[in-house]
Amino acid sequence: MKVSRFSKYKKTLALLTMVAPGAIWLFLLRYLPMGGIVLAFKNYKVYPRNPTFFNNLKHSAWVGFKNFKFMFMTDDAWVMIRNTLAYNIVFIILGVIIPVAFAIMMNELTKKYVAKAYQTLMFFPYFLSWIVVSYFLNAFLDPQYGLLPSMQLAAGQAATNIYTTIKPWPYIIVFANLWKNVGYSTVLYLAAIAGIDTNQYEAAAIDGATKWQQIWHVTIPNLRTMIAILFILNVGKIFNADFGLFYNLPMQNGALFPVTQVTDTFIYRAMLNTGNLGMSAAAGLLQNVVGFFCILGANAVVKKLDSDSSLF
Repeated sequence: MKVSRFSKYKKTLALLTMVAPGAIWLFLLRYLPMGGIVLAFKNYKVYPRNPTFFNNLKHSAWVGFKNFKFMFMTDDAWVMIRNTLAYNIVFIILGVIIPVAFAIMMNELTKKYVAKAYQTLMFFPYFLSWIVVSYFLNAFLDPQYGLLPSMQLAAGQAATNIYTTIKPWPYIIVFANLWKNVGYSTVLYLAAIAGIDTNQYEAAAIDGATKWQQIWHVTIPNLRTMIAILFILNVGKIFNADFGLFYNLPMQNGALFPVTQVTDTFIYRAMLNTGNLGMSAAAGLLQNVVGFFCILGANAVVKKLDSDSSLF
C-alpha cells in the first residue's frame, strides 16, 4: 500500500515535535553560551554607565592568551595540576574495579528484594549534596564536638584536629568520592549484567565452568563495552575536578591546600581574588579542550584494543 506524502509529513512532524524540547534545551544551554568563549581572551571589566554584559564584553580590552597564564605561573598552580591528575587517575581505576565487583556480587544474590534494598542504599548517597556530606563528615571529625576526637579524649589521648592534618585527607577524599558515586556506576553495570544472555551461563555450566570461571569468561567480557564507555567519558574529565568534593568536604581549610587544591577550587579562588571573569572563562575553555583531546586519545586506545567497544 502506497503511503501518501501527507502521511509522511505528518509522521515527520510528530517525530520532530517529540525531539523539539530536547533540541531546544541543547541549543539554549549548550550551544548558545559557546559565544562566551570570547570572554577567555578579554580583560572583562564592568562599565558603570551601561553595565550590561554585552556592553562590558564589547568594550573590554583584548589580552590574547594572557588569561591562560595564571594557571601555570605559580607553585600553587603546579600543585593544583598534580592533585587534579592524581585524584582523577585513582578515581578512574577504583571507579571501574569496585562498581564492577559490587555489581557482580549483587547479581549473585538469590533474594531479589535483598538486592533491591542494597541497590537503594548504595544509590542514595549519589543524590546528596556535598554540603550535606561535609557536615556528616564534620560530625565525626570536628575537633571540639566530633565523634572521633571525643573517643580519643575518652581514651585519655590528645584529640587530633583532622582539619589541620594533611596526611589522612587523600584517603578521606578518595573514600568520600567512592561512597557517593559507586552506587551510580554499580547500577549501570548491574543493568548491563541483566542484559547478558542466560544461555551463555548455561553453556558454560554444561562445559563444567565454576561460578568464578563463569564470571571471568562470561560476565566480565560482556561488560567490556560499558567499562570502555565509562572509561572514555571519565578520561575526558581528567583535568576537571568535583568542586563540591574539594571545596566543601575539607571546610575550605587553607592548611589542607597541598592535598585539596585542584583546578576548580584554584580557579574559583583566583577569580575571587582578582575579580577577572576572563581568567575563569579561560580556565574552563582550557579544561574542555584538554578533555576533548583526552577523549580522542582514550577512544583511540580502546579502539585499538577492542574496536567494538569504542565510541566512534
